[in-house]
Amino acid sequence: MADNLSRTSPPVFALPDHALVVLEGPDAVAFAQAQFANDVATLAPGRWQWNAWLTPKGRVMAVFAVAKRTQDSLWLVLPDHPADTFVEALRRFVFRRKLEIEVPAGVAVSGLFAQPAHARGAALDDADGVLELDVGGDGGPRTWRIGPAVAADAASQSAWQVADLRHGLPRLPASQREQWTPQQLALDRLAAYSVKKGCYPGQEIVARTHFLGKAKRSLQCFSAAGVIADGTPVREGDRDVGEVACAAPDSTGSVMLAVMPLEHAGHDVVADGHLLTRQPLLDGLRR
Repeated sequence: MADNLSRTSPPVFALPDHALVVLEGPDAVAFAQAQFANDVATLAPGRWQWNAWLTPKGRVMAVFAVAKRTQDSLWLVLPDHPADTFVEALRRFVFRRKLEIEVPAGVAVSGLFAQPAHARGAALDDADGVLELDVGGDGGPRTWRIGPAVAADAASQSAWQVADLRHGLPRLPASQREQWTPQQLALDRLAAYSVKKGCYPGQEIVARTHFLGKAKRSLQCFSAAGVIADGTPVREGDRDVGEVACAAPDSTGSVMLAVMPLEHAGHDVVADGHLLTRQPLLDGLRR
């Protein structure tokens, strides 16, 4: 019976484009609070949130999850951002704070298109040597599993990225880092930044845009019957009206997130000669 169940259970697969970084020590939370855009100080142990690291000009360098395992231990899950690069940049701001920033050995991020065993919403589950995060939404259940490495599956990895984009989670390649503000990437949909906490890099730009209502662009999701590259202009007639921030191939072509004017309906637009079809952004990924 157990063997039959294992054969029908959804497979766990590697997410090699996801990195893991650990901040640990008595000053880990204070350091993260000063560097990252969301309010880490109010995050309770055993819970997680979406977060972002910005430039002083308020441009997004990385979008990631912060899991508070204990009061002195934060685990960061970073899609599309190399761990070593992130750690090297972050260590430049440690100064005399008491914390270590490391890439843990022997631990990897994997995915599962099924509901976690016990984790729900923003609540973590940390049992049997595997940390589970519930990253499901209206598109269906999904689980991040952080633990021993598992086998890769290219089709499942691609489907995972498409699911992220359909839920409005930007998967920023290197060419799109430091290009967009949190509002332009609709990070408010994920509750990934705060306008009420203390200072952090880019906070003044974020707060000014929020309180003065000057955000003029945000994300729209599109599909196309061809392969679309990140950074491709979105055109309406003979003029550029937006830009593809991230794209992923699917069975019929591409799914993408594009930064578009707030008032634009998203109809009759093309990218690289391909007609774009607007798709609704799925809810349920906010934490």
